Order: sequence, then structure tokens, then C-alpha cells
Amino acid sequence: MRMISFARTVAAAALTTALALVAGCGGSDSDTDAGEDGKALKKVTYLTSFGSFGRDAYAWVAKDKGFFEEAGFDVRIRPGQGTGGVIPAVVSGQAQFGPIDLTGGLLHMGNGQSKDFVAVAAIQQRTMAAIATTEGNGIATPKDLEGKRLADTPGSVVRNLFPTYARLAGVDADKVTWVNGEAQTLMGTLAGGSVDGIGQFVVGKPTVEAVTKKKAVLLPYSDVIPDLYGNVLITSTKIAEQDPEMVRRFTAALLKGLEYSLAHSKEASEILKRNVDTTNPTAAAAELESMAAYVAPKDGSGTAIGTLDSGRVAKSIKILEEAGTLPKGMTPEQIIDFDLVPKA
Repeated sequence: MRMISFARTVAAAALTTALALVAGCGGSDSDTDAGEDGKALKKVTYLTSFGSFGRDAYAWVAKDKGFFEEAGFDVRIRPGQGTGGVIPAVVSGQAQFGPIDLTGGLLHMGNGQSKDFVAVAAIQQRTMAAIATTEGNGIATPKDLEGKRLADTPGSVVRNLFPTYARLAGVDADKVTWVNGEAQTLMGTLAGGSVDGIGQFVVGKPTVEAVTKKKAVLLPYSDVIPDLYGNVLITSTKIAEQDPEMVRRFTAALLKGLEYSLAHSKEASEILKRNVDTTNPTAAAAELESMAAYVAPKDGSGTAIGTLDSGRVAKSIKILEEAGTLPKGMTPEQIIDFDLVPKA
């Protein structure tokens, strides 16, 4: 497929999914339907972290393999637009669950942008945030970002965390220009040459290369800011307080889909393709294979996926405080419900 045709296809898909999000997110979290065994299924809307890429395939896998239904849910999956889009949708009740980057969530909550949401499980044990570009754009080190033009969604963690990343990497953030983009069209924007780089997760490298037809270059934030968690599953404080058992059942089903996807990346990419026409199965499978190392607990202890450690979160908070991007005084318990987090 030619680059311009691909970009148009992705743009059309973004419009379609955006309209579907508006149409599909209005359902009440109290709606029910009947499963194959006649038992009532609770209708839930779930937002992906960022578009409909391979890294989020595990939600469709959980639905396709029946994990959600076995747990008592009829789940509608809609494409998210990053941390800044998922949080307000969950808080307002347009969606009941969705993954956000934990660091982005800390920044939103600590700076008063958002409240009334809690994290209930880890998706990735390390941040996957990065700046992505391609060879020929003159970006090989963080310092090379000065004077360049980057694109990302307004509320993405890559963009919100950039001032901290820039400060620690010795980059003058004022010399970097950011422009707004949409999750599904960012790679097409990079391919078209209107920007020098985009906010992206490190696992997006295969998809960047598939879209741009060039070798990708990534600047992972974890190289500069170690020990930060990646995505975490969130729900509203209201749901967590009123129906904790429902949260535990949903979390377990989603994590089962995550574990299955990492063990069967090719099958997971094919499931994603059946649900999202624009999927490149090869790139989607490669994203899942790259993500596996980020999902496993950091110490390699074999601890169950999904766990969150209060000490590590406190360390992340301290890093952000010392960088001047987070007010002092925030605690892990303000953003994480440790009673609902899977046990180690």
C-alpha cells in the first residue's frame, strides 16, 4: 500500500472510530444483557489506551476468547485518545474502565486537572513512553530535539511528561515545538513529513516502520527517567467504592486477555484484524512481542502480572517532585486502590 493511501485509510478509520466512541459510550454501567447460559451480563464500555494498535489487542482477545463473558460482562471496546482522553471519559461515566499511563495520571491528579479516578492494576511495569522519528530527520539523541517539530495528542503522557524528560536529558523544552494530532493519524503525519517526530510508545516501532517505510528511531523516556510504571487500568472512584467485586472480576478477565495475547501474539493480532480493518497483523504481533518485557514484573521474580508496589510509586512521585512538575505531598494511595490491585 502506498504511503499516502495508507495515511488516508488510517485517517478515515480515525473518523469512524471517533464517531463510534460518541455513539457507543453513552450506555449506563447498570445496563444488562443475557449471556449464552441465560445469566445477566453487565454492559461495560472500555477505552483502549491509544487508538487500536497491537499494544491494546488484549482487550479484543479477552472479548473474543470469552473471558469477559465468563466474568459476567458484555464489553464494548472503543479507541482511547491517550491519558488526557481516557481519564475524563471514565470519571464522567462515558466509559467504566480504561488504561492510562500512571505517570500521566499522577501529573493530571497532582496538578488539579483531574480527580475521582483510581488505578486498580498495572498493565506495564515500566513506562513505554518515547519520542519516535525516522532516519533522515536529524534526531539521534535527546539534544537533537531542539528546533524540531513534534506531534501528539494534547493529553498524552509523552507530551505531559516531556518537560521532565527534557530537563533531565539536558534539552531546552522551549526550543521544541509541539502540534496537536490524533492517535490513529500520528504515524501518517510523520510519514507525510509535516513533523519531525511524534509521541509514541516504544512498542510502536514496527508500526512506525510499516507506515513510513523507513527505519524508526526511538528515544525512550525510560533511558532518562528510570523506574516509572507504564499503563495502569483505571476506573472511577465511584465504581471502585460501590462495586469493588465487579472491578476485581473485570480486572481479572482483562489481565487474562493480556497474558493470553503475550503468549499467542500472532493469534491476538488476527483477532485484532477481525475487529479493526486497518490492522497490520505483522506489526501488531511485533508490538505485543516487544511489550512482553514491559509487562513482566521488573525484578523478574515471576510475580503475577498486574501488581503495583507502593514503594516504587512513591519513588516515581519523588522523581516528579524533584523535577518540579508535581507539587509536593502526593501519596500513592491517592491514585491507587491497593485493596483492588492484584496481589503479588
